[in-house]
Amino acid sequence: MTDADVVIVGNGPIGATLSVLLAQRGRRVTVLERRPRPYKLPRATSFDGETARLLAATGVGPDLGRITAPANGYQWQTADGQPLLDIAFTTQGPYGWPDANTMHQPALEELIAARVRELPGITVLRGHEVVAIEDGDEHVQVTATDEDDVSRTISARWVVGCDGANSFVREHLDVPVTDLGFSYEWLLCDVQLNEPREFVPTNVQICDPARPTTLVGSGPGRRRWEFMRLPGENAAELNKDETAWRLMAPFGVTPETATLLRSTTYIFQARWADRWRVGHVLLAGDAAHLMPPFAGQGMCSGIRDVTNLAWKLDLTLRGLAPESLLDSYGEERRAQAKEAILASVQLGRVICVTDPAAAAERDATVLANRRGKPAGRPEPAKPLTTGLLHESPGAGVVVPQGRVRVAGTTGLFDDVVGRGFVLLTTEEARSEFLAELGTHVVRLDDDVDVDNVYRPFLARYGAASLLVRPDYHVFGTAGPGGLDALADDLRDRLRTPVSTA
Repeated sequence: MTDADVVIVGNGPIGATLSVLLAQRGRRVTVLERRPRPYKLPRATSFDGETARLLAATGVGPDLGRITAPANGYQWQTADGQPLLDIAFTTQGPYGWPDANTMHQPALEELIAARVRELPGITVLRGHEVVAIEDGDEHVQVTATDEDDVSRTISARWVVGCDGANSFVREHLDVPVTDLGFSYEWLLCDVQLNEPREFVPTNVQICDPARPTTLVGSGPGRRRWEFMRLPGENAAELNKDETAWRLMAPFGVTPETATLLRSTTYIFQARWADRWRVGHVLLAGDAAHLMPPFAGQGMCSGIRDVTNLAWKLDLTLRGLAPESLLDSYGEERRAQAKEAILASVQLGRVICVTDPAAAAERDATVLANRRGKPAGRPEPAKPLTTGLLHESPGAGVVVPQGRVRVAGTTGLFDDVVGRGFVLLTTEEARSEFLAELGTHVVRLDDDVDVDNVYRPFLARYGAASLLVRPDYHVFGTAGPGGLDALADDLRDRLRTPVSTA
């Protein structure tokens, strides 16, 4: 018997979330974190509505509102304030949560850490740096040293590297990385406001060739400004507190109105690992992908990684699926992460323009195309396009979330029905295999679908039944009388999944 079912390297928000998702399924998890204490400075500043739903699956949903502030909108603006892009956010998004949630990352991490402490299956070892990984036929041996240079070795069935951009696990696996070579240096300034202040819209990209600038919310009472380093500008001069105050002063942010929590330069990157699984070792989060910040999808992508991974690890550990099921993790998530990175790079190429003539041409073209158009809405969550999917309309789409009424209880679907595999159907449903998976079966009628979300969703795909994966992606749909074939296809695919990773 191994010391743990899964060893997770790295206890940031991605690794911690994975530990909870696994422990909630009864798995024994050991987390190895090289930092002796939690990192107290923010990195990510927001997450979208889909990610809020995924985080709520860890049990922290009731407390998310306490540490977040919904964003009201996102604009790109010209140097003189004309909107090049205008997106309006709502507090009632399609996934049951606000479209955009600003947050102070250390507060989120503490929320997840409190949940970790509630679960008996998780052991967190801080101040332990992984120095060796040895993969075998039956288990993996992970060796780590503590602050006193004392080594310990832990055995597990699986290891997941959630250890960030400079991942030891990725380097150990000698995984090649695709790097798009798109990077710029920016000055990042985190502040705490002395008095409440409303910003409309919450998040702004100022596409000023004289200095591309970012303004975003970062949780209740906090805000972030970012200023691009200009060609030929001295990095050491940029990275000074007095420079930060000078650049923020035009926005009414001064030592009298705010406290500067941090001022530092950073260089964003655009890259992804070409393999996300080698034997019994996997990668997730920044260890697997890095992207420019302009779409706000870095941490969100990592949370999607571990949500996809947790239920697949659990099925293999339960003996309900072969190890090759884990190949679909890399296949599915690498494709989605690559799409997010390419989109972020495309946004960055628009924003990071310092040539006045090129900026003027950009502004004129964009303004002409959007003249008279109202503010838009955020794009829906990206569907899966490959991997463990039934060949049917709607397969891969993220199912929306509305309120339902079941057994006299009314609330958001995930809270009332439960999480895991879900079957939504208008027919009688009996399947021993779906029952073995612990599938939640919901027979839809007008009394159940309080917000009239699910019946129209099924109708969109001409479906009488819809089978949803634990990561909220639709496995597949079936017309009248087709439920048994849909369930049989899931059974067959779990037993012999296609391996392309």
